[in-house]
Amino acid sequence: MREFERIRCAIIRGGTSKGVFLLENDLPRDPVIRDRVILAIFGSPDPRQINGLGGADSLTSKVAIIGRSGRPDADVDYTFGQVSITAPLVDYRGNCGNISSAVGPFAVDEGLVKAVEPVTTVRIFNTNTGKIIAAEVPVKDGRALTGGDLAIDGVPGTGARITLNFLDSGGAVTGKLLPTGNLQDEIILSDGTGLTVSLVDAANPAVFFRAADLGLTGVELPDAVNSDPQLLARIEEIRSIAAEMMGLAGRHEATAKSPAVPKIVFVSPPCDYRTSDGRVIAAGQIDLVARTMSMQKMHKAFAVTGGICTATAAKLEGTVVSRVLGHAARQGRVVRLGHPAGVLEFEIEIARDAGGGPRLEKAAVARTARRIMDGFVYVPRQIYWPEK
Repeated sequence: MREFERIRCAIIRGGTSKGVFLLENDLPRDPVIRDRVILAIFGSPDPRQINGLGGADSLTSKVAIIGRSGRPDADVDYTFGQVSITAPLVDYRGNCGNISSAVGPFAVDEGLVKAVEPVTTVRIFNTNTGKIIAAEVPVKDGRALTGGDLAIDGVPGTGARITLNFLDSGGAVTGKLLPTGNLQDEIILSDGTGLTVSLVDAANPAVFFRAADLGLTGVELPDAVNSDPQLLARIEEIRSIAAEMMGLAGRHEATAKSPAVPKIVFVSPPCDYRTSDGRVIAAGQIDLVARTMSMQKMHKAFAVTGGICTATAAKLEGTVVSRVLGHAARQGRVVRLGHPAGVLEFEIEIARDAGGGPRLEKAAVARTARRIMDGFVYVPRQIYWPEK
């Protein structure tokens, strides 16, 4: 009898994240056993993830589970999981847009969809949100192209342009673009601080506040925030209160129950600032400055789904995000976010529904992806087959 079970896998960079891609049919059907297998694959919980494939960073501790779809409007089903580094938890509450950018190339290369040159459109059903993502994947000789001339901040070099359109992505998790029905809400922190926030759900739910309202400049870099435990605790308290307001979790259980969703973002008006690698981003290159968190630490770049939500909130007149938006972006469809690694650009179209309320019609972004390795990952047999 084999001591280990072999599972096919690929490690793929998608945007500014990196994940382990698994085929749905290779995993146990029991969700509890499946999560134990995934935790073993990543080496979680362990701060170094030394016994698995995880990179000891929330941006590299991500799993994508892919299978053929039985839906007429989709080619593949895709489930995203944020694998906790410190707890035995795989959080499926929301999606990751960066990892989503690698799903189309993976589906092409694994033969899950027919490759059509020069561009194959892969219709992806994201099971986390119940939404469709249309990925335009450059293809040559039956394989997804990796090389190209698109550069994205936070990733060295260039790659092939993969365009993602998150279709009908308003209310992805809560069912409402504005989960509370309000453009702004007021919250009170445990220390008595009052804060104006906006709660928006587009591609992923997020809570927004103005950086200045918490005494921040807005251009802080990850090391400055992540080394301040008091600030981290206040930011997480805001996120936890928002989770309760959105109906996602009680505020006292939000960190443990769903540490990745809702996202939290603080924003400020466009200004000159330095990125983590020392480059200067000029105010004229961006439409607002934004910082987001990933598993209770500042994101080194910016989450794509969080970016879609931020750009959407910016285009909703009356939110705290719209109030810091640069003038040029108020007129057009493009919103450029300044983040710690550079600039992230989105195309947003908002229409009105039959009742006159806002409806997110289009949310598009360009990313790159690269398959780094594939092969087998070994999981102890007693974890995969606990009854044997």
